[in-house]
Amino acid sequence: MPARATRTGLLVAVVGILGLGTLALVSMMVGKYGGGPQPLLAALRQLVTGETSDPLLATVLWNVRLPRVFAAIVVGAGLAAAGATYQGLFRNPLVSPDLLGVSVGASLGAVLGIFLSLPVVAIQLVAFAGGLVVVALVMSVGALVRERDPMLTLVLAGIASRHSSAPAYR
Repeated sequence: MPARATRTGLLVAVVGILGLGTLALVSMMVGKYGGGPQPLLAALRQLVTGETSDPLLATVLWNVRLPRVFAAIVVGAGLAAAGATYQGLFRNPLVSPDLLGVSVGASLGAVLGIFLSLPVVAIQLVAFAGGLVVVALVMSVGALVRERDPMLTLVLAGIASRHSSAPAYR
């Protein structure tokens, strides 16, 4: 790999990390209670020194905003990894999760969970399992059909799974 491409990649990574950190700090400062950099610095000072001049501010920052920012970063990273995996698998930058029927299976699982009056966490788990089951079925159909282009077979099986659940319009 040329040195210029390595430097460009490093620059993009550094700018991305700095941008993410900046956005995380800004999101910690924005809100109905305690907006701006001074309250954030005061909460950091409270954390280091142990003195509690404003316990409500510390609670809002550390128990509400920080977990939300962290969850947003983790979920965004997971979605980016899943998207990159799909793009790498199909060698197509325009691929979407419903190509293999993941969306259909997850939707079916969520509907089943709601129909059975399950708690929210159980609905999410059933939706996840539904997506996995449909992908396993599509992959097994792709493995059963011996074709010159196995990727084409996967795509066609995924499209068939997506359209087999669509309502028939007359």
